[in-house]
Amino acid sequence: MSASTSAKIAFIGSHSVRKTNAVHSFAGAVGRSGRSVEVGREVVRFNPLGLNEGATPEAQLWVFTAQIQQELELRNRAEVLVTDRAVIDNFAYYLRTTGGEDPFHAEPLMRRWCETYDLFVRLLPDVALLADGVRSTNDAFRDEIEAILDDLLPKHIPPDRMITLPASEVTEAFDWAGLVERLVGPPDPARLRQGPPRFVRLRTGMSR
Repeated sequence: MSASTSAKIAFIGSHSVRKTNAVHSFAGAVGRSGRSVEVGREVVRFNPLGLNEGATPEAQLWVFTAQIQQELELRNRAEVLVTDRAVIDNFAYYLRTTGGEDPFHAEPLMRRWCETYDLFVRLLPDVALLADGVRSTNDAFRDEIEAILDDLLPKHIPPDRMITLPASEVTEAFDWAGLVERLVGPPDPARLRQGPPRFVRLRTGMSR
């Protein structure tokens, strides 16, 4: 695998834990630090095969591979890539559909791809499920995913690359500056004097 020139951080967890809010807030903080930033959207929303409790193993395999595709496309377009999910939480949804089996032998790729992230931020579900017209509002379903993540994450992500936050802390008042500095170092005063970064991009859809 060729080296990436950008730093990559993934916001992970089950659904309806304010990941998307966190992603956009963090990306804004990266931009204010003088770096260019790309945001990768949650690919499951573009899944043509179904989602939520009724998803099939094939549907979750589509999500898993689409996540990797998006990251490959975006990884060198900016100094920082911020992703809404990662391969490991998508793998958790896949395992839920297969009863813990791995019929497509996706685990070795998941394990290897986890090494490409510089940091993970896991958001814990201490907020109520809210209907958004896409994701499930079934508490038992979200609890199932969280239990799978509790098992998977310690096996595949070293503690020094994992940050855990309660979802309730993701508000407009949350200060992301410390996390930006941990990921890419302190702001460069010279670059800040030059004005905003060359580009701040939002991934708005999946290529076909």
